[in-house]
Amino acid sequence: MNLEEAKLKLSKYGQEQILRYYDELSDDEKAALLEQIDKTDMEVLSAIEHKSELVKKGEITPLGAMELDEIEADYDTFKNTGVEAIKAGKVGAILLAGGMGTRLGSDNPKGMYNVGVNRELYIFECLINNLMDVVKETGTYIHLFVMTSEKNNDATVSFFEEKDFFGYKSEYVHFFKQEMAAATDYDGKIYLEDKGRMATSPNGNGGWYISLKKAGLTEVLENNGIEWLNVFAVDNVLQRIADPVFIGATIEKHCAVGSKVVRKAAPDEKVGVMCLEDGKPSIVEYYELTKEMMDAKNAKGDPAYNFGVILNYLFRVSDLERIVGKNLPLHIVEKKIPYIDANGNLVKPEKPNGYKFEGLVLDMIHELDSCLPFEVVREKEFAPIKNATGVDSVESARELLKKNGVAI
Repeated sequence: MNLEEAKLKLSKYGQEQILRYYDELSDDEKAALLEQIDKTDMEVLSAIEHKSELVKKGEITPLGAMELDEIEADYDTFKNTGVEAIKAGKVGAILLAGGMGTRLGSDNPKGMYNVGVNRELYIFECLINNLMDVVKETGTYIHLFVMTSEKNNDATVSFFEEKDFFGYKSEYVHFFKQEMAAATDYDGKIYLEDKGRMATSPNGNGGWYISLKKAGLTEVLENNGIEWLNVFAVDNVLQRIADPVFIGATIEKHCAVGSKVVRKAAPDEKVGVMCLEDGKPSIVEYYELTKEMMDAKNAKGDPAYNFGVILNYLFRVSDLERIVGKNLPLHIVEKKIPYIDANGNLVKPEKPNGYKFEGLVLDMIHELDSCLPFEVVREKEFAPIKNATGVDSVESARELLKKNGVAI
């Protein structure tokens, strides 16, 4: 894209302010900004005008989970089916690792954080060790796709190389960057985070498949006959990845998607809950749960909305291909966005000052006809690291790692 083409595009969307400092930039900076303007989807900005409509939910009703006793009763069948799928090369894994360790006091990618006390034990290492359990059990390496971000890609790739992929076969590990979306003020004007760069943020946890596709990595799926993808987040060090029992149960129950869930610690615990929305699977966020929903009971007398999601899902690739062609709902989120002001000074706001645009995995799930919420024991599979101390922290994760026999 040349300068005239950029001006035309920006004029169309009322974003001429982006070129405010263009004449001050070096030739390389000018080229980088023009490329960014070319690649940025500005159609999404019109969604601000319909913001109130985007958050509307349909009718929410409970969706029961496959509970531990039911899983135990058919354990062997589920496991055999899952192992068979893995051995046939039908299963891949997606690690969502675009975040930084800022809240942990680190300037590195979150996965590089050392949770060890008496030895080095990194978050990435914990996850690879968990995946290696399945490799040893099945005798089969699983293709692992690691989604990074613009901010942490180079550091992440270098770290894996430096650590020799923690013993995993490097030819089975594929890195790709998450697509970015523009960040705007409340009037929909895109901020500049530098004189030669628009402010951007990752396109949400529902953007992983489109990002994988744009990186050309769906060829790896096709060439290797991968039919199922287990998607999981970087911050849960007890995450069981490509779990044969979970995979087998989803296949045996003929469900389009599987979702690992844990029994909630309290009715108001801050986790999203699997549900039905207008009869189709979805997730109701913790802040959307009404008192009535928290108090609702199922036929057994247990809380009806009792199982929280842990961001560990199993999707069928053929469904993902179908979904990716659709315009999934866009979520407009208020955030604190650092920006360059009219005088060229960097401003770091102390309260939200604009919008970021995200796609969410719950909208991918809602496109499907069936979902299997699959209960796991939270003490064995749920040790999220959100904070340095307190609830869902490095401290609590260390205790849970020790309980599960991991030397730290």
